[in-house]
Amino acid sequence: MPLMAIIEVHDLAKVYKVYQKRAGFLASLRGLVRREYRDVRAVDGISFAIDEGEMVGFLGPNGAGKTTTLKMLAGLIYPTVGAARVMDFVPWERALAFRRQFALVMGQRNQLWWDLPAQESFVLHREMYDIPPDQFAAVLGEMTELLGVAKLVSQPVRELSLGERMKMELIAAMLHSPRVILLDEPTIGLDVVAQVNIQQFLRELNERKRATVLLTSHYMKDVEALCRRVIIINHGKLVYDGPLARVIEQFGNHKIVRLQMAPGQPMPRAEELDGVAHLVDAKPPVASLRVDRTRVPQVLGALLNRFQLADVSVEDPPLEEVIGDVFQQKIGGDHE
Repeated sequence: MPLMAIIEVHDLAKVYKVYQKRAGFLASLRGLVRREYRDVRAVDGISFAIDEGEMVGFLGPNGAGKTTTLKMLAGLIYPTVGAARVMDFVPWERALAFRRQFALVMGQRNQLWWDLPAQESFVLHREMYDIPPDQFAAVLGEMTELLGVAKLVSQPVRELSLGERMKMELIAAMLHSPRVILLDEPTIGLDVVAQVNIQQFLRELNERKRATVLLTSHYMKDVEALCRRVIIINHGKLVYDGPLARVIEQFGNHKIVRLQMAPGQPMPRAEELDGVAHLVDAKPPVASLRVDRTRVPQVLGALLNRFQLADVSVEDPPLEEVIGDVFQQKIGGDHE
């Protein structure tokens, strides 16, 4: 059966009017009478579609418009122009049936009562979403087992670690079995073990429930572990939408060449490589060089003629490095 788009976005934009305060006393006085504003395009005409059951990474630097986009898809803010449909609903109309089928989890926001056990907040969510008791008990049992926190739900939230609190936040968001899950930095500030646990939870949730997940994260390990497809925005504009595996191919403009020097051979110095390659790291007996991907064959020939080597390898740069290069691209315009 063909997949059906569960999220559709068409030329979506959000523009804010920002007050321009001028420097100086007289300029401040004039501002009391006549205020000047400028447009800030937080999101600038993006379009994409996500099929049911997909897990998609939504990437961009700080201020790129990721959170603004998620808030529009969740119906929390209105767009300036453009259209979006999530499960055949217009999100900002906030239909009750829509709210019962989606979840928004923000890693820097707390939806649980701080001084109460998490289970008390779970009961409140059951009442808010009118979840049948049997369904509530089954889902809660399944989620606490997946995350390994069954013994912690009776502890006050303030006594839990950051990783444990994030797990409780995820459980609260999943109690009504949403079809669409929007995750904004769900592993921010967590240690490696907690990150891996949450990755595993999200992977199993997607496999068991066929939930559609749109994930923003600055941790590329999250994205690599969960998402085959990524959408990248920068300065509010969409710059890439496609397989994660092709990001390096499209945006990586260099390769990493690793030289293992032959026994007794000195390490190459930066000045010896001038005009050939850039020395990235040198830890005897291995030197790592950054080489323009279009010149790798010629550079390898020059290196083999110049140095005695025990081994040589050519690798793609780390995904984090390539994504960072994309984030630094200048697109123009004013953005939040």
